[in-house]
Amino acid sequence: MKEEPWILGISASHNGSACLLKGDRVVVAIQEERLSRFKRHRIYGARPSQAGAYCLNYAGVSPHELDLVVLCIQGRANDAIHDIRLDPFLNVVLHGTPTITIPHHYGHAVSVFATSGFAESAILIVDGTGSPVSDFTVDERKLLNGADRDSWETISLYHAAGTNIVPVEKHVVERGAWLVMYDSEMPSFGSLGGMFSAAAQQIFGEASEAGKVMGLAPYGDPRFPTSDLFEIANGQFHFKQTVPLQFRHPERWPNRSTEYEALASSVQAALEDALMYLVQHLREMSGSENLCYAGGVALNSVANERILRESGFKNVYIMPAAEDSGTAIGAAYHGLWQLTQHNSQRPILHDAPGRTYTAADVSAVLAQTKDVSVVQSSDVISDTVQLLCDGKIVGWFDGGSELGPRALGQRSILCDPRRPDAKDTLNRRVKMREAFRPFAPAVLLHEARNWFDLGDTADSPFMLRVCPVNPEKKDEVPAVVHVDGTGRLQTLSRENNGRFYELVKKFHEQTGVPILLNTSFNRMGEPIVETPADAIRCLLDTGLDCCVFEDRIVFKD
Repeated sequence: MKEEPWILGISASHNGSACLLKGDRVVVAIQEERLSRFKRHRIYGARPSQAGAYCLNYAGVSPHELDLVVLCIQGRANDAIHDIRLDPFLNVVLHGTPTITIPHHYGHAVSVFATSGFAESAILIVDGTGSPVSDFTVDERKLLNGADRDSWETISLYHAAGTNIVPVEKHVVERGAWLVMYDSEMPSFGSLGGMFSAAAQQIFGEASEAGKVMGLAPYGDPRFPTSDLFEIANGQFHFKQTVPLQFRHPERWPNRSTEYEALASSVQAALEDALMYLVQHLREMSGSENLCYAGGVALNSVANERILRESGFKNVYIMPAAEDSGTAIGAAYHGLWQLTQHNSQRPILHDAPGRTYTAADVSAVLAQTKDVSVVQSSDVISDTVQLLCDGKIVGWFDGGSELGPRALGQRSILCDPRRPDAKDTLNRRVKMREAFRPFAPAVLLHEARNWFDLGDTADSPFMLRVCPVNPEKKDEVPAVVHVDGTGRLQTLSRENNGRFYELVKKFHEQTGVPILLNTSFNRMGEPIVETPADAIRCLLDTGLDCCVFEDRIVFKD
């Protein structure tokens, strides 16, 4: 066996992605949606993916050079559409490339443990639904005592050490009924992820917009107690239809706004109750001081904050690609562990596994673009800070793209957080989204405690927690303070954030504020930009004022 095998991991899910390892190092990883420009673009095992080709092309690796391909499937593994042998691009049969298929929650578990740096850890996975019982690992099936083979996983608890991930508890929903849609009425649900998706469907008409529900929740008070949404009896969740039966009409936001604010607040409170039960239960079962947490529900930063503060775990790690794009990383590391039986405990310190684009790549796009002017800058950090201080909305394109859903300084839209009108202006002119949705503060790590109540945990590198803004500071940065006085912050260090850190540092030196407003480089309904061409298109199609590429600042004419 090679000392550093080439392993391709693929997430065959509604948020498809691919990850290429060389040995224990992530060479490159990408979501399908960033390339196709269709949000939540699904990958199927039997079909070529743009993400897989992107990874191999960037690394200069041909399919026949791969030592292993590992597929993590959200769905049924025996569906012909997931038969990796049929993919004409990878052509694993012709090349004799070994393949492995793993179930969904197990893929999440490997991804978060492999990138945590922990030697051992408890693991919690929570989402809408993953794989059917028939696709579980042998150890997972043993936990269910002959449960219906057509049940599907919704919550999984594991304990991991080295390269062994042992399931300790599984929660399932019969017939995969995690979300049951009805014409014009609120869906019924059978999982925690399903509960949020049902609320998103009723409020916004789109089940995939769970993040909006979290953003809306602080505007209301819980009208429905947790017991109207689910009960926990004998360690099992029993979901109820009490709340869906209250919403048997087709009216969507912004209609019935008070009612919907209360619904959002109710499901948020219920989710927090559920997660606090689960993490405390897992702490008792595992005896570990470490917690790894992933799955789509792990993007709920408000609930994450309670886990960090109240779970009893000494160390909590939530990976940046906590949703389904992260299972491509899990698939690849599972393959590595099968080949080497070794976990090198290489943590993710910076979420930027996309390919980098050269100055020539940018020049080629600009040469074909009309209606822009390019300014060459001898000090682009200072020039960008001045633009921000002048009230400009800046697109920031730097290095490889993030894999997860949060823009962390590689594909970001930036603004001066001191501007009282910045939130409304951004939502209206650039993002084209609902006015209630907040924007995130990116803050220098060494200054974070001066501005936020971080509790006992010092950092938030992946923008996956929500902290109270210190009361005396709220009026200084109104654009990044949510209605409840909190901010979903990202902390920055020179070692992990490079030029983005330097930008915020320079802004701090000039203004006394160590924070920039940071939001994803896209407009509502579109994936975050990946290429220079995507960035220029967003500049021309929205109210962005300019876009920064390395030492060039591009303006609209």
